[in-house]
Amino acid sequence: MADAILTLNAGSSSIKFSLFEIGPGRSLQLVSDGQVEGIGTSPHFIARGADGAVLSERRWPAPGPDHDAAIGDIAAFAESHLGGDRLVAVGHRVVHGGPDHDKPQLVTAELIAALDRLIPLAPLHEPHNIAPMRAIARARPSLPQIACFDTAFHHGMAAVATRFALPRIYEAEGVRRYGFHGLSYEYIAGRLRELAPDLAKGRVIAAHLGNGASLCAMRDGRSVDTTMGFTALDGLVMGTRCGAIDPGVILYLQQQHGMTPEAVEKLLYNQSGLLGVSGVSSDMRALLDSQAPQARDAVDLFVFRIVREIGALTASLDGLDGLVFTAGIGEHAPVIRGMVADRLGWLGAELDEAANLRGDFCISTAKSRLAIHVIPTNEELMIARHTLDAVLPGDGDGR
Repeated sequence: MADAILTLNAGSSSIKFSLFEIGPGRSLQLVSDGQVEGIGTSPHFIARGADGAVLSERRWPAPGPDHDAAIGDIAAFAESHLGGDRLVAVGHRVVHGGPDHDKPQLVTAELIAALDRLIPLAPLHEPHNIAPMRAIARARPSLPQIACFDTAFHHGMAAVATRFALPRIYEAEGVRRYGFHGLSYEYIAGRLRELAPDLAKGRVIAAHLGNGASLCAMRDGRSVDTTMGFTALDGLVMGTRCGAIDPGVILYLQQQHGMTPEAVEKLLYNQSGLLGVSGVSSDMRALLDSQAPQARDAVDLFVFRIVREIGALTASLDGLDGLVFTAGIGEHAPVIRGMVADRLGWLGAELDEAANLRGDFCISTAKSRLAIHVIPTNEELMIARHTLDAVLPGDGDGR
């Protein structure tokens, strides 16, 4: 009989899950993963084994189960699939930890109340991250839950990298730059220590490029600066999010178009980014396949902003030794990697075209002054490691 950990990553209409068995030496082995998507419309549950084979699948007519019921279905699947194994904890991805939560924490009523107060900082993410905690606490009150924060990895950034040029009263309220995708960057930093230890000690920019996208400047595996700030809306162009924008644009939309805060929020989070510029899709694969000139405009803007922000983060690092691509686009779009690398010749970047097409770990040439790598991220494994360290303390290094 073995112990197991369930990880949950809940969004507005979907809940992703992974189930890990705790093995010898505190190793974590993926048993199954899957998701419930289409919650509130036409829900679809699917679970796969570690080999990718479908283990269970179910569809409901609309509206189907709500988030609480979906969590119940996931927990029931996990416990039935474990057989004689024992589910010992659940780990949650929480997008925003605010100024006070710099490490994983046991979920309590007090923590949930504190996270409720952070909802204004991440209104489209935080409520859905919190909801499964409440659902599990009601259904299985004795099962430990651990909250793992996407902002925690960036807590070591210097004050000059977190401060806005606003009156101090707002900083005291928590209005500052936090940074996100921290669980992904923490995993990448750990993998880089394993795969390229000398580079890991140096100055590296990790590019988490997906529907949500950001860059993180790391020195010796620690966050120095990042493109996302107060919210996950800042920085790079994303699938439906605009990224960095002149705040005067917000004032213009409100004053000249009479847009309410809710309307502006919907525009910037759901109708902008690749979707807004292209008018075609928020999916990079569709844009790269499209012949529409607006689709090319969106791709070009996406790359332009990545390259511009790499320049800014290089300044924050006082130079650059390596660049790591990760997440959906970063791992699977060699065209985008190539376009970015082509614009980084001034940093000494030289791409190995064949290696890039294959998606090798190293995609730069031997002559390149900038090491360029592709490392698949694994936020779920990072959550599972933190959860294991919290409920069954060992060396606590998260690796």
